[in-house]
Amino acid sequence: MSISRGVAVRKLAFLVLPEFSHLGLAAAIEPLFVANWLAQRPLFDWRVLSVDGKPVRASNQMMVSVQGDLASALDPKTVFVLASFEPDRVARERPLLRWLKRLARFGVELGGIENGSLVLAAAGLLDGHSVAVHWDNLIGFREHYPATKPVAQLYARSRERITCAGASAILDMMIAWIGWHGESELAAEVSDHLLLGKLRGADTPQRGAAAPAASNRLIAHAETIMREHVDEPLPCSEIARRVGLSLRQLERRFSQEAGCSVLQKYLLIRMTKAHQLLQQTPLRVTEVALACGFSSPEYFCRLYRRFFDRSPSTDRRQSTTAPVLRQNLVARRPRRGLRES
Repeated sequence: MSISRGVAVRKLAFLVLPEFSHLGLAAAIEPLFVANWLAQRPLFDWRVLSVDGKPVRASNQMMVSVQGDLASALDPKTVFVLASFEPDRVARERPLLRWLKRLARFGVELGGIENGSLVLAAAGLLDGHSVAVHWDNLIGFREHYPATKPVAQLYARSRERITCAGASAILDMMIAWIGWHGESELAAEVSDHLLLGKLRGADTPQRGAAAPAASNRLIAHAETIMREHVDEPLPCSEIARRVGLSLRQLERRFSQEAGCSVLQKYLLIRMTKAHQLLQQTPLRVTEVALACGFSSPEYFCRLYRRFFDRSPSTDRRQSTTAPVLRQNLVARRPRRGLRES
């Protein structure tokens, strides 16, 4: 492969925010390193920055050294913002938002990785753009930034804006980015060296964005109906009727295939949405209860405590210490006292 010696080095900056994903930073930088190594010359030059130039703690608790503050970007052509947990705190920092807006005015290509996209949206820089958002944050993102177009795909490129849902999708996005900037053959070689095989395209749907896999199509159909009727739940008997089974038959299918009852699964789906709304939006607890189909806020609070071991009013931050709802443990939840509303 021949690399043109006249091609200028493209400068990038990676802005890491507190509680960012350490994996995400490595996945963003490694393809660039491999590209330079294969080309045997620096095609890409990058700096890792923090807002104040001080080391930043990642979500895995590692302290990461940086190469400077916002003023140390050295005229980058592309800037990626990396954030994971608790991005709302940083998104309120006016100096950071002004810096991003200034970059946009000068035509700098801006990227948001995982919740880094939320920071770009807070600066008003994603209005009208398609935004790839991790499936677990879609509800909150739509609520906060209705002028954007959130999509449950791996990554998105919308003019001078790039967004990525995070995790393994960062590798796909960065290799595609190398190709976008004139090194398509090199991008394919980088993919080979990273043992990635066939790269996933930007519009590849996220696994978690679709209904959970179910070997029984009737169960999958029933779960789709549940997701479409969260704010106004249907009786379990009506769900059974719509999939063409008696309630007894549907209960048997759920017990055999999903390891839980129809009601347990329905409540899990509703509680998952409640969990996301509480952590990702400013909605009051009563509003969340109603949005998830609970006419009685008291019952909602009691049930929430059984699922998460804390009251909904104390679960308002998307942090590493916040409770997590593991979908595959639904069958272990206690059944006593559950009802349909």
